[in-house]
Amino acid sequence: MRAAEHGDFTLVIFARAPLPGASKTRLIPLLGAEGAAAAQLRLLNHALDTAAAAAPTRLQLWCAPDATHPQLIAAAARCSASLHVQQGADLGARLAHAFASALEDAPRVLCIGSDCPALTAAHLLAAAKQLEAGNDAVLLPAEDGGYVLIGLSCDEPRLFGSISWGGDQVLAQTRARLRDCGLRWQELETLWDIDRPQDWLRLQASGLLGGDGSFATSEG
Repeated sequence: MRAAEHGDFTLVIFARAPLPGASKTRLIPLLGAEGAAAAQLRLLNHALDTAAAAAPTRLQLWCAPDATHPQLIAAAARCSASLHVQQGADLGARLAHAFASALEDAPRVLCIGSDCPALTAAHLLAAAKQLEAGNDAVLLPAEDGGYVLIGLSCDEPRLFGSISWGGDQVLAQTRARLRDCGLRWQELETLWDIDRPQDWLRLQASGLLGGDGSFATSEG
């Protein structure tokens, strides 16, 4: 099953540059600043591989603080992803801007981060199928009260304003916004992501991370 079966859709990945001391900062107590930055890069490359396996019509890497880091450029080139710079004062504004931009060229857009190694190409294709079926939005919840994927078939910036980003109410607040906007949505499987040291330890125990730091296949 591949993207052609679900029509035209763009897949957006949000990622920070793998800068020591400025990326995956909550992993620094476990991995150190250099180790946390290396973990960020491994997670990003895994997310790009997962995205490429789903064969979206367009693959976009939206970067912060800018798109000049050589490892971001190399990662995007490896998967033929276009590079873009996140714009906005907070995550909500940056998401709203990216969706507005991507929806100019595609009828459906999925957006993921780079910190959910449990996410597979099958999850992405299932989300695309929900939008193709006529839903306005699709979500993959996260165990911590957020979400690891949001997809839209309409430009609705109200979904991203005044959300308590980083807290455990992100999903609940987003559901409320979806209802307030009168949008039809579906939620798929709840997954876990990498945020805190215990999440990295869970990743090591999961079998998804090989001894060489690589990840298992993302197509399943």
